[in-house]
Amino acid sequence: MIPLRDSQPSYSPPVVTIFIIAANAFAFLYELSLDSFSLNYFLSIYGVVPARFDPFTLLTSMFLHGGWLHFLGNMWFLWIYGDNVEDILGRAKYLIFYLACGVAAGLVHVAMNPDSRVPTIGASGAIAGVMGAYLVKFPHARILTLVPVFFFLTTVEVPALLILGYWFLIQFFSGVGSIGYSHISQGGIAWFAHVGGFLAGMLLVNLMRPQPPRRRRRDLYW
Repeated sequence: MIPLRDSQPSYSPPVVTIFIIAANAFAFLYELSLDSFSLNYFLSIYGVVPARFDPFTLLTSMFLHGGWLHFLGNMWFLWIYGDNVEDILGRAKYLIFYLACGVAAGLVHVAMNPDSRVPTIGASGAIAGVMGAYLVKFPHARILTLVPVFFFLTTVEVPALLILGYWFLIQFFSGVGSIGYSHISQGGIAWFAHVGGFLAGMLLVNLMRPQPPRRRRRDLYW
């Protein structure tokens, strides 16, 4: 299922979300400029490698991607869900929230794969945090979703609670199923990073005291 847009309006320009997307795009274009050897070395330095953990890479890794599909998929999910979370947190809090979720996701990945020497990269953990926050604050929003039905594609409006809950369960059970294999894996999806980021987002969004969007606050006085 691919989300196309949500029904929840935002009342301020998503400046930080656009900035994050631009930063990821800049980093990805730099990756594309490298030859294979240089790229592998670059990712080994700035990706999260649990076996030789460097805390700095918890930040750098969330701006790197492993290919066009990885990059475009992450940025699309951030665009769908990020504007509304930025709307209620405000720009400064939202940036801190985003980075904190990415760090939490990276720490969970390291804890679950302490001996892995495979660099882990991607904004998925931080974006999972945004999705977790969206689930908490906008559970009744409708997500227009592209759904395959046999050999055809159709669009269906799905409650955020359902589509995001379904996404989380896939990450969780995929992560559980990968236990025992991660130490010999040469790559793949960091399932538990997604789980950690999602749960961090659900927890942090209320701890950071979100406010109703400005227009909605003004409407309370009319």
